[in-house]
Amino acid sequence: MIRRPPRSTLFPYTTLFRSVDSSIRVWVFLPIVVITFLIGILRHYVSILLSSQKKVDVLQVQDSQAMIRSRLLRENGKYITAKAFAMRKHFFNNEESGYFKTQKRPAAMNNPITDPTVMTDMLKGNVTNVLPMIIIGGWINWTFSGFVTTKVPFPLTLRFKPMLQRGVDLMSLDASWVSSASWYFLNVFGLRSIYALVLGDNNAADQSRVMQEQMSGAAVGMPQDPKQAFKAEWEALEICDHQWALCNVEMELTGGVPTPESLYHQNKVD
Repeated sequence: MIRRPPRSTLFPYTTLFRSVDSSIRVWVFLPIVVITFLIGILRHYVSILLSSQKKVDVLQVQDSQAMIRSRLLRENGKYITAKAFAMRKHFFNNEESGYFKTQKRPAAMNNPITDPTVMTDMLKGNVTNVLPMIIIGGWINWTFSGFVTTKVPFPLTLRFKPMLQRGVDLMSLDASWVSSASWYFLNVFGLRSIYALVLGDNNAADQSRVMQEQMSGAAVGMPQDPKQAFKAEWEALEICDHQWALCNVEMELTGGVPTPESLYHQNKVD
């Protein structure tokens, strides 16, 4: 004879039996995945429609390319001859005609936060990313409340219960079970590979990447002082010496056996 549990414990038992129902996969588990995926696709195309064309400063692009060329010269100058290295270094660091000495750029004093276009882009980002996440998350939590969708295949401690069992307050329930609300947030931040496969790497559907860009957008958007950047790069290139890395490379390619003293990064001094 099966004994009926006390009335105070009926809710935990019935909720647990409801969570392990076979139809939970069709009516709760898969719909949350499909809804989250389609919302991400819709967010991507809406972001493309609302995106504004940013103006590019030609002088800023020219200076950034010069900085990149100087850095590459410092890092890979050992693979070119000493004459070629000296010519390129003279182009950048000459006291009279060097690029870093002759190019005088005024410091950018404008603050991107006060720029109306930047504030408009931030507002568009909140509308296309934060607002749908709050609305869809609240609707899913209200529609599928009380469901336990799946179980992770490894044991977890009780510290994971607030994260994986949001909306289901059962102390007797194992921490490995995942509620419907927590399953939605796991899909929001876990479908990155699927979005990259369908939409490409540079997509607006990846919620974690978009939130990271919004948090670090103000720091990245601050323009640097070209004068200070040129001075730092000039000093770094000035102390860089040429170290010939291809000494006796002809003998190595033709099968010769050079002496150990002439191998790799050695300069012959006549």
